[in-house]
Amino acid sequence: MTASPPLVAPVRPARRHVLPGLNLTLGYVLLYLSVLVLIPLAGLVFRAAGLGFGGFWREVSSPRVLAALGVSFGTALVASVINVGLGLLIAWTLERYWVPGKRLIDALIDLPFALPTAVAGITLTALLAPNGWLGGWLAAHDIRVVYTPTGIVIALIFIGLPFVVRSIQPVLEDLGHEQEEAAWSLGASPAQTFWRVILPELRPALLSGFTLALARTIGEYGSVVFISGNLPFKTEIAPLLIVGKLEQFNYAGAAAIAVVMLLISVGLLLIANAVQARLVRRSGVAV
Repeated sequence: MTASPPLVAPVRPARRHVLPGLNLTLGYVLLYLSVLVLIPLAGLVFRAAGLGFGGFWREVSSPRVLAALGVSFGTALVASVINVGLGLLIAWTLERYWVPGKRLIDALIDLPFALPTAVAGITLTALLAPNGWLGGWLAAHDIRVVYTPTGIVIALIFIGLPFVVRSIQPVLEDLGHEQEEAAWSLGASPAQTFWRVILPELRPALLSGFTLALARTIGEYGSVVFISGNLPFKTEIAPLLIVGKLEQFNYAGAAAIAVVMLLISVGLLLIANAVQARLVRRSGVAV
């Protein structure tokens, strides 16, 4: 009786990766985060800490700074909320309907990405000023836009709109028409189909676009500085105060305002990301 040959476990071929190994890629990631993110932020906090707690509090709690922070965050929040509605409408139109010049409209949406923000600010100011094309008509109806918070909101809408549209378009493209047709076949009205079938699928993308637009517009300077008029306690934005303190060589004061903006921005982004993760989990469970 011959002995059976010993069992030998099959040798699995080594898995090949397109990118380099984990150690190398992780090293690149940490280097990027350190050089471009962590070290500059640490230097900013270190510069502001040189004022001490009392000096830091006096710098950031002055009425002018608080008013500027309110203008910056308030107008950015309003513009981002408006962009959610406008972005959804534009993305829906481009994905679900045929419109003349669709490719041109789709390309113009990305114009704020390529256009210098200062050029956008000058253009909007010239357009909406009392002697401009639209500003003259608005002035005739006693509507003032330039040098008001309304003008700031319009500039921020222009800057943040592409982020919302580009966040929604891929989701609408992948969504297709099957779920809508299934809802209609079950007797759902168009409004019920949108609110109960389509909108739940779009909520993570809407929140992502809102977060990106908010993060982009909070610190916007170039497109706002011209149309706002920079009136203290009315239309002055926090980035302008930072630039002003830098011109006065008050680097610690500028860093203090920047740290406050950083903390508020990070807090808002963390809240938005937590809500988005919760929506994604709910969507996954529902599926």
